[in-house]
Amino acid sequence: MNKIKVPHLLGLIIAGAVIGPNGFNLMERDSGIILSGTAGLLYIMFLAGLEIDLEDFKRNRTKSLIFGFYTFAIPMLLGICAGFYLLNFSMITSVLLASMFASHTLITYPIIRKAGITGNRAVNISVGGTMVTDILALLILAVIVGLTKGEVNIFFWLRLGFSTLVFGFIVLFIFPVVGRWFLERWEDSVSQYIFVLASVFLGAFLAELAGIEGIIGAFLAGISLNRLISRTSPLMNRIEFVGNAIFIPSFLIGIGMLINYKVFFKDIETFKVAAVMITVATGAKFLAAWLTQKSFKFSVDERRIIFGLSNAQAAATLAAVVIGYNIILGTGKNGEPVRLLDENVLNGTILMILVTCTMASFSAQKGARNIALLSSGKQVSGKNV
Repeated sequence: MNKIKVPHLLGLIIAGAVIGPNGFNLMERDSGIILSGTAGLLYIMFLAGLEIDLEDFKRNRTKSLIFGFYTFAIPMLLGICAGFYLLNFSMITSVLLASMFASHTLITYPIIRKAGITGNRAVNISVGGTMVTDILALLILAVIVGLTKGEVNIFFWLRLGFSTLVFGFIVLFIFPVVGRWFLERWEDSVSQYIFVLASVFLGAFLAELAGIEGIIGAFLAGISLNRLISRTSPLMNRIEFVGNAIFIPSFLIGIGMLINYKVFFKDIETFKVAAVMITVATGAKFLAAWLTQKSFKFSVDERRIIFGLSNAQAAATLAAVVIGYNIILGTGKNGEPVRLLDENVLNGTILMILVTCTMASFSAQKGARNIALLSSGKQVSGKNV
């Protein structure tokens, strides 16, 4: 992929499609692949929190909130209209579909890391905005699941609010204290890495326990250890190496294994649903990135980075479509179950993931390369002076 100037992330996704059950069937997408893929996703979110510049994050928090609002509200509005008027879905199905468009995954973050521009303001704003839109999108998912089960009441909101506060306090205030104590007393490299890995998974577990997605816990675990792990330390080197060599590729290969090209030759309705989903999701994310660029007077390359980081649909989207597909609302005329999200949406989601990840990868790579070249040019110019 690098030889033909295609983002290497796509190579891993394509590899998964080729060797997976819908390709040459060399590997099954079994529990081992799913587990390692989940670990890879958590690892990406953890690295985003670990490497973010907290001072810049604080300075740009208002901009992150504004971008988070853009990248949540625009896909929600367009998604609801598209689902209700174009695809003739019910309102509750349209809202769930729109929440899938609103959420996104930092799947292209490794491209940004490789370019060495994780401190760029567009990256900081994108990472912060990701947390805003993903939390809101996953909250909508939790509410819709509760509505279908008849569980949304005052107790539901009190329980969710209390558990989220407790979870946030433990990860953001207790994790750093324990982390400082451990890292100061144990200098063994293996022990330190195991502690970091345990923190990632414990943060994800506590998030799930609180009723929100584990990716939020992994990101906050990264923020909690941010000041304790130097970017030039041997521990940071080990964290990056294991993530890039094992966990992140496993996640991308697992995504590729979901791709089933055969379904698109069986039912034209799948094409229609997929086309609407791809057009609305991509258009809404681009509009959010464009508005952010105009609002804060960013460059075109910074807009490319924002779009590249926010357009890729994967983790939260998969969670929503699987949960929606498994919710059975009743029985149809032929005795078949009526699902909240039908098989066409399930298959359309897989195609949407492939297309959005491809577009996001190219956009992030181009923006990151241009900004890195501009930055290195300024440094050379400064040295010459």
